[in-house]
Amino acid sequence: MGKTTLAKSIAASQSGSVYLDLERSADRAKLSDPDDFLSSLSGRLVVIDEVHRAPEIFQELRGIIDRRRETGHRHGQFLILGSASMELLKQSSETLAGRISYVDLGPLSIHEVLDYDSDALDRLWLRGGFPESFLAPSDTASLDWRLNFVSSYLAREIPMFAGAVSTIATTRLWTMLAHAHGGLLNASRLAASLEVSARTVGRYIDLLDGLLLVRSLRPWRSNVGKRVVAAPKVYLRDSGIVHALLNIETREDLLGHPVAGTSWEGLVIESILAAAPSRATAWFYRTSAGSEIDLVLELAPQRLAAFEIKRSLAAGIPKGFLTACEDIGAAHRFLAYPGVEQLPLGREVIALPTAAIAQTVGILK
Repeated sequence: MGKTTLAKSIAASQSGSVYLDLERSADRAKLSDPDDFLSSLSGRLVVIDEVHRAPEIFQELRGIIDRRRETGHRHGQFLILGSASMELLKQSSETLAGRISYVDLGPLSIHEVLDYDSDALDRLWLRGGFPESFLAPSDTASLDWRLNFVSSYLAREIPMFAGAVSTIATTRLWTMLAHAHGGLLNASRLAASLEVSARTVGRYIDLLDGLLLVRSLRPWRSNVGKRVVAAPKVYLRDSGIVHALLNIETREDLLGHPVAGTSWEGLVIESILAAAPSRATAWFYRTSAGSEIDLVLELAPQRLAAFEIKRSLAAGIPKGFLTACEDIGAAHRFLAYPGVEQLPLGREVIALPTAAIAQTVGILK
């Protein structure tokens, strides 16, 4: 379900609730005196969509929320939606500290589509988790939607958060990240190709990460006594965007493309993290000797879960994964694959079907 569709559905389900879309001038006009307008809606859920277009509203919300709390209305007063940015989150957290909680609404994940139909998993992998793309009537229509999204987002949304950035450079960077999807970040090489500084590349990647479009996984380096890589691994958070930037239209195109393995890996990582306990933190692990873990979940201090991600069990458990699990002392060890059975593989490793990700990962301790 898309963010706006979700907001409207919630508003429709709550008797007397109000939905405001700040992309509409009429709704922005209602908030010309936000204290007066919002105070008149006491006792009703107010859904404010596209809030990044009026970030000054947070200061007004603080006083309104405090007054409502004095009358016993402590929860469920406002549902605030909008494209995330580090500055926006910082502003809201400083202004509404103790009055707000956050939910990361990422693309559809594996467990959310498995009951849709028999082809849902492959379609999610190819088209990604934006609802309009996933539900498009054809692969061609889906690809067209994603290409339009990329163009409009780069042209309209990113400058709103980053000011004067080069749309051309950001487009090229996004495409280069798609080609290197799931690989180690080499900012100097990207900078040379873009004819900008490595610092600028880092700033652009931080921007995309803050907007939840890119995920940078940091290497796990805590007291292992081994030479580990220092660079982060970078993924685009939606597999469909990866494929759009690489002009991959059909499943057959995808299966024959070099990005297929890391594209699948990224999809599974996003689904694992969507199901993970809220306080878990994500890493990867790789040594100079070749030992590697695709995803390390830190569930608690020194309590780690290790995930190897494969499209097939045919190759068995990689030796480098087993060595890496011993290096970090992983308490849970999984090989995630698109099968149907959860079964022991030996050496404390469990084969984890994609269908069981949410149920299994959500209760890890």
